[in-house]
Amino acid sequence: FFFGGPPRPVCHRALTVALSMALRLMTRAVACPCRGAHTRSGLTHTDAHGRAQMVDVGGKRSSLRQAVAQGEVVLGAEAFALVQANQIRKGDVLTVAQIAGIQAAKQTSTLIPLCHPLALTKVSVDLTLHEPTHSVHIRGTAACTGVTGVEMEALTAVSVAALTVYDMCKAVTHTIQIRSIQLCSKTGGKSDFHHADQ
Repeated sequence: FFFGGPPRPVCHRALTVALSMALRLMTRAVACPCRGAHTRSGLTHTDAHGRAQMVDVGGKRSSLRQAVAQGEVVLGAEAFALVQANQIRKGDVLTVAQIAGIQAAKQTSTLIPLCHPLALTKVSVDLTLHEPTHSVHIRGTAACTGVTGVEMEALTAVSVAALTVYDMCKAVTHTIQIRSIQLCSKTGGKSDFHHADQ
C-alpha cells in the first residue's frame, strides 16, 4: 500500500499474494462440482468455467449508495501513550492515517483487480483513541451515485488507515494487532445490509 509516495515493494508483494490466494480459493469453490449450482450462481466474479471476470453492471439502475466499515488497531500501552501525546517520531499518526485511508478509497479499483472505478461523492475516515484497550478505532464511510456499491471503498479506507497506523508505530513495537475489519452497513442497490452488532 502507499501513501504520499511510490508503493512500497513489500506491501505490494503482500497484496499481490493475498489477492492471488483469494482468487484461487474463489475459483476452486466455483469449479468444485460437489458445491452444486447454488454456489456457482452466488459468485458474480467468476464465469461458468470458474474463471475470474469483471461483472457487467451496464444494465443496472443508478442509485445513491453508501457503505460504512470499521476496524481496530491494538497498539499496546507504550505506543498508545506516544500516539495520544503526538510523540511518534514519524508525525501525527491519526491525521496521516486519515489521509491515507481517504487516498486509498479513491484507489480501490487499482488495488482490488475486479472492482469497478467509481466516481465517489464522499469518503470520510474517522480515527478515535480508546484508552481502556490501548487501541485506535477506525470508521470509514464511502458514497456515490452509481450502478454498483461502495463496500470495497469503505473497507479499503479502513484497511489502509489501519496499516498506516501500524507503519507509523512499528518502531515502538511489533506486537501491534489489526483486528475486526468489517462492513457495518450498506444502502442502495437491490438490498440494504446492516450488521447485527451495529
